[in-house]
Amino acid sequence: MLRVVSWNINGIRSPLQAEEPNSCTTTAMARVLDKLDADILCLQETKVTRDALTEPLAIIEGYNSYFSFSRNRSGYSGVATFCKDGATPVAAEEGLSGLLALQNGDVGCYGNMDEFSQEELRALDNEGRALLTQHKIRTWDGKEKILTIINVYCPHADPGRPERLTFKMRFYRLLQIRAEALLAAGSHVIILGDLNTAHRPIDHWDAVNLECFEEDPGRKWMDGLLSKLDCQGGSHVGAFIDTYRCFHPKQERAFTCWSTITGARRLNYGSRIDYVLGDRTLVTDTFQDSFLLPEVMGSDHCPVGAVLNVSSVPAKQCPPLCTRFLPEFSGTQLKILHFLVHPKQEPVSKQSVLQPSSQTQGQMRQNKAHVRSIRPRPSRADSSKGQKKLINYFQPSSSRLQASTNLELPNLRALVTPKIPEDEVMGKGVEGQAKDAEAKDEKEVRTSFWKSVLRGPLPMPVCGGHGEPCVMRTVKKAGPNQGRHFYMCSRPRGPSTDPSSRCNFFLWSRPS
Repeated sequence: MLRVVSWNINGIRSPLQAEEPNSCTTTAMARVLDKLDADILCLQETKVTRDALTEPLAIIEGYNSYFSFSRNRSGYSGVATFCKDGATPVAAEEGLSGLLALQNGDVGCYGNMDEFSQEELRALDNEGRALLTQHKIRTWDGKEKILTIINVYCPHADPGRPERLTFKMRFYRLLQIRAEALLAAGSHVIILGDLNTAHRPIDHWDAVNLECFEEDPGRKWMDGLLSKLDCQGGSHVGAFIDTYRCFHPKQERAFTCWSTITGARRLNYGSRIDYVLGDRTLVTDTFQDSFLLPEVMGSDHCPVGAVLNVSSVPAKQCPPLCTRFLPEFSGTQLKILHFLVHPKQEPVSKQSVLQPSSQTQGQMRQNKAHVRSIRPRPSRADSSKGQKKLINYFQPSSSRLQASTNLELPNLRALVTPKIPEDEVMGKGVEGQAKDAEAKDEKEVRTSFWKSVLRGPLPMPVCGGHGEPCVMRTVKKAGPNQGRHFYMCSRPRGPSTDPSSRCNFFLWSRPS
């Protein structure tokens, strides 16, 4: 069996912190891989660039890994594929266009891309959104075939940026051209990852209230890519099958992505935008199951996967794209035996490190004698006195005693306090009390002022639906209300028919 898993991890360190908050990165990453138990694990949105990639993240014992980095922005996009040593690919390639391919070890089969300019192809690949690995598999009847796995993180279409929708659709088009070219060359193909589109109304919690749901360009593209009916038979339009809907055609609330801002995962209020797509022949002949893992935490997405009734035929050597061949890591792949001296090898010096030679000992004696010669020596007069006792440092010296006898005593009459009349004393007392009262009043005024300024946050209002304290949010959308604060129900977002979900309470915060 071959188990393939895909997971948008929203930053490669996010699931590591959820798995082992206080452990080292290597141990945490190994635990994540063991927990998912995948022969091939495809990760999206790693948010790591090559200069920030560390060895504990990239090189895990028992696996070989491949990364595609964003070349435009740091901490953005990025995909990675981890393969068990038993599923080592025969080829690996970064990007869909071939512009990032190495001299050898690439996958090939690019199709006709004449509709794209070189600048457009480079822009589509420079965000680190695609990674291909090609594997040899053996079917149940003993035949060896080629399987190409395309790990993709498709762009998100921001409603406020129309150019990103164009970018997303061009990426879709390039992905389809490459996948169909691989199929035409005789390879089986699996497209898996975050496609950033909920295909059918059953795949979205609020499809009924979305305007023109079926007319979305991304959904129309998926209609053309995928077969309309399940894998049990019937007419097919597209070259690929949505494997989860193949095995679970009517499963509702099967979501893979939830909003972390609204806490929608608690009530399973999300969408299914992560897929495992396989070509028709591969799915009908070898797929045993397709599944979701919503219980796995650590990201705003959950892992998805599939099980194939095939065995992997590992390559004898990893492709050049493997991270262990990167210059920054290649020097660290030595075994511990390489750091030990061979028994037949002559040592550099026969003298022991702990026992210096006679020449070294003589030099050390000369150095000690030189140090003693230049060190200042106390005079004989001082040395004749012998070692002083501790009490000697607390006795005054004779010079100090002699100096103290020459001091003139102060006039005792000057030290006598003159007698002050009683009336003057009473007046000064009343005046002092008045000043103290005035200072006290001034202190109270200052205290009340600072208490009014530093009174702290006002108590949260309670929502009308549940009578619970609200949460304060800030308007981030550009417009006249940008930056303003408001209060809303603190419960997670959910269906309006669910009483445990968020109510419609809203209140603007008064300016301070």
